[in-house]
Formats: sequence, structure tokens, C-alpha cells
Amino acid sequence: MIRSSLAHLHIAALSHSGMSGKNNEDRYAVSSFNLGAEDPRPVVFAVVSDGIGGHRAGEVAAELAVNYISQGVAESNGRKPLKIMEDAIQDASQAIAAHSASKTEQEGMGATCACVWVVERKLYIAYVGDSRIYLARGGHIRRLTKDHTWVQEAIEKGIISAEEARDHPNVHVIRRHLGSVELPEVDFRVYLVDGEDDQEARDNQGLDLEPGDILLLCSDGLTDLIWDEEILQTLRTKPDLKSGTETLVEMANQRGGHDNVTTVLLSVPREGEVIKKKKGLVSWLFGDD
Repeated sequence: MIRSSLAHLHIAALSHSGMSGKNNEDRYAVSSFNLGAEDPRPVVFAVVSDGIGGHRAGEVAAELAVNYISQGVAESNGRKPLKIMEDAIQDASQAIAAHSASKTEQEGMGATCACVWVVERKLYIAYVGDSRIYLARGGHIRRLTKDHTWVQEAIEKGIISAEEARDHPNVHVIRRHLGSVELPEVDFRVYLVDGEDDQEARDNQGLDLEPGDILLLCSDGLTDLIWDEEILQTLRTKPDLKSGTETLVEMANQRGGHDNVTTVLLSVPREGEVIKKKKGLVSWLFGDD
């Protein structure tokens, strides 16, 4: 693919360490491309990663994840988004595991990832862990991903309710992450309606986005404290994506901000909207305070 200085989507992103005093262990990147010299279709790729591990190991893991995944996508031909994302995520996982094994103080570190790849209006996603991807369309919001957590499994088995899960002591127990001994299974399920089985959800890859659609990638520092309908209300009432990201982060911090919080917003321009060209590439954007 060929890097482009002009993305075909509106983009805004913000990462904050929160109010607990901990280091920011979230990372994100957004990149824009054209598929190639003979195929100029525009591409935007975005990734959010939440690091796991103490003594600064989490931020190292998240940065490795974002670097390896973004580089794997950038160096590809862009023809098979799902396979390219799977390979890039697993390369990142191996790099984190190797780094962890080589340094005692970073032993056991890991990271989540949530990836969005938009080719013109076609949406492809991939994810591991509990960082989420949402689609806001009109008056509705839909979480496209399913958390790889103990509480999500408990909800599906009827052990606890969704309301009970919010304050459950196991809410942050992750079942799948980058940096594990075995390569993590990358999830390609895209949940658009209730009751879809796994194959139906995977078949939703390549969804056609519509003008005005907004995609949100975020770490659990947001979704632990802000509910889906509140996210939708914020996105619907703010004049632009930048103020949307700022408001969401501020809301999380006002409610305690016990974790790092990262939000990346992508929206499809409405008819007649113009995206202003910005200096430099929309690429390698890392979040901090």
C-alpha cells in the first residue's frame, strides 16, 4: 500500500492516563493509505492497545503491539485485510512474548488490541482482549466486538447478568491477550444484531458503511465507566469528533478515572462534507496526556 497524507474519513483521537496516577499503558495509531498505484482506493487503518503488566511493562507491550500491527499492515499489499491483520497481530504477540521472556522485570506482560480497517466504505475488524469497537448509526449504537473476559463468558452462560458484570471482582480477568505463550486466536466476529451465531457474525466482515456512520475504538478505561447509550448521546450532540473524544474522556475522569482511557473516532463524511488536508501523514499517532 502507499501512504497518503489525506484520509478519506474524519478522524479524532485522545488518550489520557486517568486520575489514579498510574502510567498511561494505552497506545493507539491511525494510518491512511491508497491500496496501490493501479488501485487508488483509500484506506484508513486504526488500532488501540491496552497494556497489561506492572513496572512499566504494560506500556512497553502496548507500544510493541501498535508498532508491529501498524507496520505489518503498512507493508502489506492490502488485498486480504483479515489475513493481514491476523498475521500482524500474531507477529506482535510473538514480539511481546519474546521481549517478556528476555527481561525479568517485564515478565508476563501483555496487551489487548482492537483494529479497524476501512477500504473506501468497506469495514473490516479484528480484536483480542477487552478493548472494544462500536458503530454509531443514526439513533443507535452497536458494540461490534465481544470481550474476551471471564465476565463475558459468565454472562453468556447465565451465571451473572450484564448489570452484575459491571461491578464484579473478575471484571478485568482477560481470557485472551497478545504476549501469551500460545498465539492468541484473533476474533473476526462482527455483531450487528442480537442472536447472531459465530459464523453469521464473521460473515458481517466487509460491512458497507453509510454517510454519517461513526466508529469508536476504545480501551476499557472508557467502557468501565461510560455506558453505551451515554456514548451515543455524546456522539450525537457534539459538533465534531474532537469534542466527542474530549467529552468522553472527561466523563470517565469525572467518574473516578481509575484507569487509562483512550478513544479513537472515525466517521464517514456526509454528502458535501470536505475533509481538510493536514500537514504530515495521519500515522503513528501515540496517545499520552
